[in-house]
Amino acid sequence: MTRAPAPDSRPVALTVAGSDSGGGAGVQADLKTMEAMGVFGTSAVTAVTAQNTCGVESTHVLPVEEVTAQIEAVRSDFDVSAVKTGMLATEPIVSAVADRAAELDVPLVVDPVMVATTGDRLLDPGAEDAYEDLLGSAALATPNADEAGVLTGVEVTDRASAVEAGEALVDLGTDAALVKGGHVPGDVVRDVLVTSAGVETFEHPRVDTDATHGSGCTLASAVAARIAHGDSLADAVDAGVSLLARAVRYHLDVGEGPGTVHHLAALRDRAARQPTAEAVEGVVRRFVDADVSPVVPEVGMNVVGATPYAETPGETAAVEGRITRTLSGVQPNRGVRFGASSHVARFLLSARELDPSLRFAVNCRFDERVEAALSELDDPAVELDRSEEPRPDAEGSTMGWVARRAFEETEGTPAAVYDRGDVGKEAITRVLAPDAGTAVSRVLALSEAVGGE
Repeated sequence: MTRAPAPDSRPVALTVAGSDSGGGAGVQADLKTMEAMGVFGTSAVTAVTAQNTCGVESTHVLPVEEVTAQIEAVRSDFDVSAVKTGMLATEPIVSAVADRAAELDVPLVVDPVMVATTGDRLLDPGAEDAYEDLLGSAALATPNADEAGVLTGVEVTDRASAVEAGEALVDLGTDAALVKGGHVPGDVVRDVLVTSAGVETFEHPRVDTDATHGSGCTLASAVAARIAHGDSLADAVDAGVSLLARAVRYHLDVGEGPGTVHHLAALRDRAARQPTAEAVEGVVRRFVDADVSPVVPEVGMNVVGATPYAETPGETAAVEGRITRTLSGVQPNRGVRFGASSHVARFLLSARELDPSLRFAVNCRFDERVEAALSELDDPAVELDRSEEPRPDAEGSTMGWVARRAFEETEGTPAAVYDRGDVGKEAITRVLAPDAGTAVSRVLALSEAVGGE
């Protein structure tokens, strides 16, 4: 018996860009990113580059006729909802793409690729002037600071100059400009979106890495994909910036150079949710079976598991209502769900800033017997004095301080962080682990050493 087909319907986007043999940038990056954002990606290749994570070795620009033929082949068959351009290489290609983009009459995201992250030039100087017509058809231009300088003559060094450059680009004809801050020094990356309606700034902490190959392509493609889904421009930019921030932090360690951004990090994160929740459920069952009552604190115990790419408490799975002691042992109040923990989740996420391999955290009681049992753990336990704790930050969390101080007090990653409490604060032991098995073994070691009450 044959099976009935179950086709999947999704928006279509088109990228017009160069090919990167190293797979990190260009058309390859665009198509990976579009797939990660739930869009079917099509492509028109403008040039073939021999490049890798170390640099560009050679470039072969395709004839204009071949580029336009690819665009025509796509538009004649697919209902394209958004177009993204990248490396266009020469003035004839820029002009031809500008003509075709106007005919397509769909939102156009222009990433004015001029220089690769490695420093290699990817645009014929004569093509720079031709960008004015292309920008006139664009819903959004996404230049970095250097590209914005070339296009507008404004040197981008801070938010004010980014706004000035963005306004100049809007004056050139683009509906909006996202002036990226990755090339502007500072601990915070500020991407500035300028439209005729005003200015919006997107900020995130800078990641201390040189593995940014493909970052511009990835951001522009992510924005185009969300526009294809029907998002507003601001929402599409917000989604693109969030995707790129995660893609840079969890970059791929490939090649002999610094590496490349992880285009599928957000997709992999979503795929890891169910296995992470199941892992937390497995830890809870082990604790119930072993009856870890001796180490359950008065406020209750929670088990928190982070996905491999978790950045927020909503991307951590935990017991809703915590694990509490009963007359017959310990039991979870309710099931496991994402976003169920705040306090322990923020501690785990703060610790992951210092050691991204950490995936699990468990809060346990602290007293003299637990203190004696901490020596049984396979890695050091660190004591903190919470009387030195700063006032809560804007989010009401001091967990960042707790994690940073713990890592400062020991070499490597602590197995547990404990304190003797303070006014209105229960003494607590926080167990950290890179995997579920280690979390179980560390908590069981404490429980067995402490013994029954």
